[in-house]
Amino acid sequence: MECTVSWTGNSGTRSGMGFIAETGSGHVVAMDGAPDAAKPENGGQNLAPRPMEMLLAGTGGCTAYDVVLILKRGRHNVQGCSVKIVSERATEDPKVFTKINMHFTVTGQGVPASAVERAIAMSHDKYCSASIMLGKTAEITTSFEVVEA
Repeated sequence: MECTVSWTGNSGTRSGMGFIAETGSGHVVAMDGAPDAAKPENGGQNLAPRPMEMLLAGTGGCTAYDVVLILKRGRHNVQGCSVKIVSERATEDPKVFTKINMHFTVTGQGVPASAVERAIAMSHDKYCSASIMLGKTAEITTSFEVVEA
């Protein structure tokens, strides 16, 4: 797996903190920093997600993928799955994630709560590389709800 991340600067002036990531699978994702009122040259323009937000988004995608796949393999009629992630970070550098809560909402017909609970546990204990990696610095908790379609 590979990725190339390039600084875009701001309208050719090479100020700002915008970046473009080109993935090995041929996709492009923009990232930007938060504006910095004290030192504008060090801040972004808030034009795209922050890199750490992308890390959370990738983790959410990784674990949601697992949960849907596990439920489908169990022949459950899953029709939707979303995960809301709320995190806390360390106050000093490196500002790693210290707490992460993932709340899953699974929509389907007759999907047992026990199957959802098992799928989430399997993802977090065995399959989701991203959440397992983040679990090295953060306390990860999960919760879920099942919505009948």
